[in-house]
Amino acid sequence: MERAHLHIVGGTSRSRAEQARTAFAIGHHAEVYSELDELLERPAGEGIILAAHDTVAGGTAGLVRRLSEAGVSLPLVVTAQGFTINDVVDAITDGALDCLALPLEGNSQAQRLRRVGKAAGPLVALRRRQIEARTRIMQLSRREREVLDCVAAGKSNKLIARDLEISPRTVEIHRANMMSKLHAGHPADAVRIWMDGQFGGQMMSAPARVAPMPCQTFARPASIVHVEAPSNPRAGSAPLLRYA
Repeated sequence: MERAHLHIVGGTSRSRAEQARTAFAIGHHAEVYSELDELLERPAGEGIILAAHDTVAGGTAGLVRRLSEAGVSLPLVVTAQGFTINDVVDAITDGALDCLALPLEGNSQAQRLRRVGKAAGPLVALRRRQIEARTRIMQLSRREREVLDCVAAGKSNKLIARDLEISPRTVEIHRANMMSKLHAGHPADAVRIWMDGQFGGQMMSAPARVAPMPCQTFARPASIVHVEAPSNPRAGSAPLLRYA
């Protein structure tokens, strides 16, 4: 992995400083932000975001949503003092590329960041496409969005007119406007944009007859070397994971 630009967000000032020192020690550049708004004031165009799991309300899902709304497509790595099995599953499912346990250790984290860097390229391209799709769809009127949903469901103009209780001619007008705003030259292009627009926040409900967009594949978390029971075990508590 070439020298990476790491954006360290949230957590305590001590934690951010320790992460930055480790990043510099293994040859990367790091910038620190006490909160997400500082990063979003001047959105970064490259690098990897290392954000504390509690940076914003809503956890990883909230982070991904805020970044998407701000047009930031950089890969997200979640950090915390320790992760349970459920924490890791939730973070990856919600859109994180990986989870890093604090404090960071030079050699192992260098390997982890190399893996993140390799996986980041395709993910960044996907996120950019999804953000662009959502931006275009947000420009549609309510009726144009309804027509797009129906087109994505494979409905003809006649069926769209019946379902929306408008005339076929009105459907044609809304459809033409929708295609123009999406910069779609063919209905298949509009459907692809609709599918990309389903990412993050579920901005639109999926038409009943269309399969939802498959979940993107993220880098797998580091290998678990052993599992420790909590220091104060209680019923239903999850074990802590230690990573290679």
